[in-house]
Amino acid sequence: MNFDEFTGTIQHRLELPGTGEAVRAIRATLMTLGERIPAGAAEDLAASLPMEIRWYLTGAVAEHGQRFDWQEFVSRVSEIENADPADAAYHARVVVDLVHSQVPPSDFQQLRDQLPESEDDENWRKLFETVDAGGWSEHEA
Repeated sequence: MNFDEFTGTIQHRLELPGTGEAVRAIRATLMTLGERIPAGAAEDLAASLPMEIRWYLTGAVAEHGQRFDWQEFVSRVSEIENADPADAAYHARVVVDLVHSQVPPSDFQQLRDQLPESEDDENWRKLFETVDAGGWSEHEA
């Protein structure tokens, strides 16, 4: 999948009016994810993505491995994307689902392993709801 296919898929799935909005959702999600996980995990996850998308997880991130919870993740995505937090959380789930379909299972599992799943931590599992439900479908919209 190339950059245009990736952004077009996100634009379609999120029913966004233009490519710019799709890129903003992708950038917000992947930059924030890149800030949360270690640099090596970000590099592994990014390796199978289009070059322009890969950069959001790696080159656009000033500091990898930051410790923040799900609520802070949604807040950061919302701010970067300039979207309502509920919309930003949904957009992040759809972006992560498309990433899941593009990367090797071991790299995606490494991502999951980097995020806590304890009940104390506002539940990072929410990020994987679409993946865990079997992936995005036309009915989800």
